[in-house]
Amino acid sequence: MSSVSDLDAHTGYLLRMVSNAVSQEFARSVAGEGVTVAEWVMLRALYGGDAIAPSALARKMGMTKGAISKLADRLLEKGLIVRVGNAEDKRAHTLSVSDAGAEKVPLLARLADENDAAFFATLGRQDHERFRGLLRALIDKHGLATIPVD
Repeated sequence: MSSVSDLDAHTGYLLRMVSNAVSQEFARSVAGEGVTVAEWVMLRALYGGDAIAPSALARKMGMTKGAISKLADRLLEKGLIVRVGNAEDKRAHTLSVSDAGAEKVPLLARLADENDAAFFATLGRQDHERFRGLLRALIDKHGLATIPVD
């Protein structure tokens, strides 16, 4: 019988453990503000930019148009984004952050910053920055561009 490596011998497994822990705590934090992590990511993708067609937002976020539509419907219902129709093409519309959404994004960003600071404080500032640099190098090397939503 051949030798089988332990789960914790796999870097991907360790990254997933860390990612899940960071994400789950952040999800609890933003839930207190009435949004999901996916909704936060979409709000942040829209924040500070021009109105954008859902298809372009789907490409930017690496999601399907259907998934974007579902997220948009939830955020519209919460009053955090606005949908503006196109007078020339009744099927076309754009999405942008509403005034209420624009007020909420800095608060959610602060929660994300606090979540990172609390979780990664164990590393110390220098090691944390080095770790982020290593992750960015992996992202660049593998051409990762899809925005993680969940």
